[in-house]
Amino acid sequence: MSNPIKDDTLTFIKPEPVNCKQVLKQVYDSLKEKGYNPVGQIVGYLTSDDPTYITNSNGARSLITKVSRYALMQELVENYISGLEDID
Repeated sequence: MSNPIKDDTLTFIKPEPVNCKQVLKQVYDSLKEKGYNPVGQIVGYLTSDDPTYITNSNGARSLITKVSRYALMQELVENYISGLEDID
């Protein structure tokens, strides 16, 4: 008599952590390469959640959508604030 219970094990692969700074740099470079205003396009994406602000060139749109907008904004604000501390 065979065992009617299937013992299939599901395995999950944990995605690699995404470095916000690297993502922003790659997206910035791709936008600049295509002749866009990178700052304006990234701000448009962050404020609207519309990925069409980001070019598909070099996989930039796919890359930026792998990171939460909150994490991207947090990275930007933290870097901006740390730059202000150097002014004193």
